[in-house]
Amino acid sequence: MSPVANSDSRNGNAASPQVLASPVAVGNFPRPPTFATKEEEREYAKFRLAQAFRIFGKLGYDEGVAGHITVRDPVRPDCFWVNPFGKHFSLIQPGDLILVDHHGSVQIKESGPNTLLNKAAFMIHSAVHAARPDINCAAHSHSVYGRAFSTLGKELDMITQDSCAFYKDHSVYRQYGGVVLDEEEGAHIVEALGSKKAVILQNHGILVGTSSIEATVHFFIALEKSCQVQLMADAAAAGTGGKTIKISDAEAAMTHKVVGTFAGGWFSGQPHFQALEAQEGSSFKFGSSQ
Repeated sequence: MSPVANSDSRNGNAASPQVLASPVAVGNFPRPPTFATKEEEREYAKFRLAQAFRIFGKLGYDEGVAGHITVRDPVRPDCFWVNPFGKHFSLIQPGDLILVDHHGSVQIKESGPNTLLNKAAFMIHSAVHAARPDINCAAHSHSVYGRAFSTLGKELDMITQDSCAFYKDHSVYRQYGGVVLDEEEGAHIVEALGSKKAVILQNHGILVGTSSIEATVHFFIALEKSCQVQLMADAAAAGTGGKTIKISDAEAAMTHKVVGTFAGGWFSGQPHFQALEAQEGSSFKFGSSQ
């Protein structure tokens, strides 16, 4: 369970999600790191984004060359970092990332050696980052259960505590326009996303966007698992002639305030990065170049 209540960076500074004390735990919660310079913040964002890709790779969220995660650049907010087209998630390091502006121009000087840009990644993420200044990191992949659930063209049912993280905070883009290769389709996805943190792309997969890399990773994993749980629960209910038990609107709304905030997502995302760092023996070194 997330330890954060009544805190959401959509109502505050998106770049610095605030983790507040709450009734579900005792003690002082950690806060996002601070940086001596914008350049150090950029290096941290790149380091963390590369970690996010490797976490996705370990979880099997890759599907050939499909999928992308982006983070807004702290130095140049009109640009974002993205994975080079065609490199496996599990292999991505900070030096591989490419910097792209909102016109689709790769910033060669700052980018890694492979500057091949996935056009669908640009069309989706440039639209998201331009329309939603509160979203610093967005992720989309063709994960198995998200993709399977997307074929139903429906929102999640509130059947578990975890699915309540998306109560009135996700939507469905009920149209499949093929591979996203033009601005119009990107605009349609952003319209469907609205002010929410997630959208289920019909016949395509899922997309999550939040104020931090950690929260995006956490909520993407949570949404993927919620899709998996509902597919299993619906199949079990159909097999027994019953129905799944839904959580009431009042209880779902109350639970969302605890498990669904951007700040809570930042905290809840920490264990994924802790485990990766323990396995790899590498973490960001503040005050020194990576």
